[in-house]
Parts: sequence; C-alpha cells; structure tokens
Amino acid sequence: MLVDAEVDEVPAPEPTATSRGLSLLYIAVALILCGLNLRTVFSSFAAVLQEATAATGMAPALVALLSTVPVTLLGVFAPVAPGLARRFGAERTLLGAMALLTLGLVVRGIGEVPALLVGSFAAGASIAIVNVLLPGLVKRDFAHRLGLMTGMYTMSICAAAALGAGFTHPIYEATGSWQWALGFWAIPAALAALVWTPVALKQRHARRALAATGPSVWRSRTAWQITGFMTMQAMMSFSVFAWLAPILRSRGVDGGTAGAIVAVSIVLQMGGSLLAPALAVKLRRQSWLNATVALMTGAGFALSIFGPMQGIWLWTALLGLGQGSLTAVALTMIVLRTRDAHTAAHLSGMMQGVGYGVGSVGTLLVGQLHAATGGFAAAGVMFLVIGTGCAVFGLLAGRPRFIEDDGRLDGGAKP
Repeated sequence: MLVDAEVDEVPAPEPTATSRGLSLLYIAVALILCGLNLRTVFSSFAAVLQEATAATGMAPALVALLSTVPVTLLGVFAPVAPGLARRFGAERTLLGAMALLTLGLVVRGIGEVPALLVGSFAAGASIAIVNVLLPGLVKRDFAHRLGLMTGMYTMSICAAAALGAGFTHPIYEATGSWQWALGFWAIPAALAALVWTPVALKQRHARRALAATGPSVWRSRTAWQITGFMTMQAMMSFSVFAWLAPILRSRGVDGGTAGAIVAVSIVLQMGGSLLAPALAVKLRRQSWLNATVALMTGAGFALSIFGPMQGIWLWTALLGLGQGSLTAVALTMIVLRTRDAHTAAHLSGMMQGVGYGVGSVGTLLVGQLHAATGGFAAAGVMFLVIGTGCAVFGLLAGRPRFIEDDGRLDGGAKP
C-alpha cells in the first residue's frame, strides 16, 4: 500500500470479497478512532484552563502560547507528512504519529509547565501528520465510498472537540486533579494506536524510490484555490472553538445556558460534517455548496455577536451546521480534485500546512480585537469578511477539474 510513491509489493494471495470487505471495515473503524483523537488536545486544555493557571501561576503570555502554538504546528508539520509516508509507508507513519500523540498527552498530564509545553508541542506535530494522511488513505482505500468515509472521519474530528470540551472538567471534578483530567486523553489515543497496529504491521513495502516526476501542487492554480478555501475555513473553525462561549457570556448568557448552546452547535457540526461530503461527491460542481456553507458560517458567527438575543439559538445553530459542513467539504476537495492517493497526500500537506498555519491567526486576531475594543463587534465584522472570502475561494475550488491537469514537477506538458 502507498500514499506517495511506487513500491515493489511482496506477492500475496488474492483476497476474497468477504475478507476484503472485513479488512476495509476494520480500516474504516481504525481511521475513525484516530479521528476521535485529533481535537481533544485543544478543547481539553481550555476546559481546565482556570485550574491549571491557578495551580501553576502561568503568565497570560504562556497561556496564549500553550493555546495557539499547537494549532500553528498543524501547519508547520503538515508538509512533512508526505515525505514520511514515502519513506516509511502511510500506515507505519500514521502509527508512529499516533504513538507520538499518546506520549505527548501523557507528558502533558504531568502538569509541570515544561511538560505542558513539550507535551502540547508533540501532540500538535503528531496531529498535523495524521491530518494529512487521512484523506490520502480514504482516497486510496475507499474510492467507492468517498462521501461516506469522508463524512465519517470529519464527523469524528468534530466529535473529538466535543468530547474534550464536555468530559475534561467532569474528570477533574471526579479525580480532583487537573493533571489527571488532561492525561486521561492519552487513553483513547493509545487505544486508536493499538487498533491501527495490525494495519501497519500488514503493510507490504519494499524500499521506496523518490518520485522524480509528478504533479506539483505548489504550482497548481486549483491547489491554491483549495488552499485559500481551507485557510479561510480554519480561521473561522478554531475561532469557534476558542471564542463562541466567551462571546455568549459577553452577551449576558449564563454559564450553564452558554454550555448548552455550544453543545447543540457542536452536535449540528457533527451532522453537517456527515451529510455535506455525501452531497458533494454526488455533484459534478461543488461551487455553490462550498459558497453556501461558507456564508452560513460567517453569517452565523456574526449574528451570534450582532443578532437579536431572541434568536441566539438559531444563530448558533446556523453557525454549527455551516461550520461542520464547511470543514467537511474543504477536506472533501482533497479527494475530489485529485486523481490518485499520491497527489491527494501532497495536496493535503499543502492545504493543511498553509491552511492551519495561517488559519491559526484567526483566533489571535479575535483576541487582539477584543483587547483593543473591549468587545466582539470588530470580530463580527471580520468574520463577515472572512466568510465572504471563503465563499469566493469555495466557488473557484468547486469547479470540476483535477490538480494533475494544472502542471507537473518535471515541467512537462499538461496531459
């Protein structure tokens, strides 16, 4: 099996249809379990931030570092993933990344400031690699079920954020230790790594040669349009995780109600992330779907800040449904705009590298605008602009064309 280059495979008996189906089902479950660990590191820290800060005396600058740098690392390490997959194989690279994520979460659970830093950084780097590899594996193994599998694993990513936000504080209350509450999330990561291990061990690879030719995603206009779409999506997505609850509280919503509103919004995110890819793969052109969910997200965010309070449940529902669908269709563009897993891996590395690297700035901008103005009105205007820009990139990215048709690494003619 491969993601990024040709390999010499060891001959093996032809699998029966039944065994092939069971194997794919096992891989699907394992990939979904991996997805369930890709956001808990972000939402769990926020859930016990007050307790951790009080116990360690962390300065606000250090808190900001712990909150934002792991997100930035999603962009920094994303371009590394295709090369690692080429050298070691996608399955074994994914296993190594999940093992590193588990170790990072264990170290973070120690609770000392240096451990928090090291553990959070290791987790961010490993999540970046898994983020990139998942679409290529789905493209390769589930070409006949692209919409379903893309929806399932993007829904699992949304669920990860909900799990981290919803269960970390109850774990703290049950154990009396915020360190245990953070360290707990190493358990599901270890479980996912354990389930994935048989897949990695069955990987049949000889030594790979570096691909000398192939599509250059960095010189592809289509790839840059998809990357712009992803970047705008990321700017809104991580801002929702960090700022939706504070925005609601600033508007006079009590803590319990704010938590319920955020929970409903996240449930709708999960629904949107499951349904949108299934619709996208049935459309020849996804432009208007992309633009619609981008505008829903930007408008939902702005209305949560500006809209009448009588409609706050509606505004946040619009935001949740739009955000879940937007994240899912952005990732679906990886498999719809590429012909094979080789190119999908490179496009995934590019769009997530730039998208998360630049997109993480959105969360910081909200904080800076809030500090400068004392409110969230300026951020509301910013999200209207970002949502509109995302819709424009979505219109372009949704046109029916392939990255491979835009150019090649060797500068050869278009096919």
